[in-house]
Amino acid sequence: MRLVFAGTPQVAVPSLTALLNSNHTVAAVVTRPDAPAGRGRKLVASPIALRAVEAGVEVLKPVRPSDPAFLAKLAEIAPDCCPVTAYGALIPKAALAIPPNGWVNLHFSLLPAWRGAAPVQHTILHGDEITGATTFRLVADLDAGPVYGVVTEKVGALDTAGDLLARLSVAGADLLLATLNGIESGELRAEPQPPDGVSLAPKLTRADGRVNWQQPALAIDRLVRACTPAPGAWTTFNGADLKLWPVTRAAGPDAEYGSQAPGEVRVAGPRVTVGTGTTPVELGDVQQQGKRRMPAADWARGIANLAQALVLT
Repeated sequence: MRLVFAGTPQVAVPSLTALLNSNHTVAAVVTRPDAPAGRGRKLVASPIALRAVEAGVEVLKPVRPSDPAFLAKLAEIAPDCCPVTAYGALIPKAALAIPPNGWVNLHFSLLPAWRGAAPVQHTILHGDEITGATTFRLVADLDAGPVYGVVTEKVGALDTAGDLLARLSVAGADLLLATLNGIESGELRAEPQPPDGVSLAPKLTRADGRVNWQQPALAIDRLVRACTPAPGAWTTFNGADLKLWPVTRAAGPDAEYGSQAPGEVRVAGPRVTVGTGTTPVELGDVQQQGKRRMPAADWARGIANLAQALVLT
């Protein structure tokens, strides 16, 4: 089939690569416009744009996919189908109607669970043990179209959102290619999503990443892993932000911790623990505002001369 692929971040690159290496023809790529990045805030092309240029494929960067000029260009290219992985913008009805086989989206959850922008983060945040990826035909309603296929993936106890998304991006790329092959051969038909089990996964903001030390250790562990690498989990120390990487939970009530109030920091050799609403957690890497990322023990040594008690808020 003649394809126009839509995607933007690094997790979409395995999908594009699989299509470039297939028997299908990628006639063009649609991605978000260049965005400022780094300390200099220079405009940088998306990972998908860079991969497309490397492959010699035309790149389209509409500010809005509803722009008449973009719609005219898409109609001119005349794709048979438009596969999508993490494009980052809603596709209007006018664009959905152009390819005869529609727009086929690769979504990183087992629909109808976790419809929305952050399915992997919500999977970890809510403690799901099994997740996966789904291919479905885009419709006007959010992630509600009929399903072509799924793959499942176990969620590891130590998985961050970044870890899980990296695995799903690879498994999902194979699923997307298999879906397009099935559509082309006529052997695959999309089936409506079940009406039950719908859950929503809105984008997590920086505010969502702030740790409340009154919460149970289990909830804090999940929050930090769900927010790693983005939007990032954090707390404050001495009025300044302290970014957190994954923590380690105690296996159960542990006498060596003793009584430790929520947010109270204790240092014992290489171990830096913080009290929670249940058992304490051990900090992993941290990054104090304006400084580099480092192991929590190194951070604790750097503030050991402070007179006040060590408390995270």
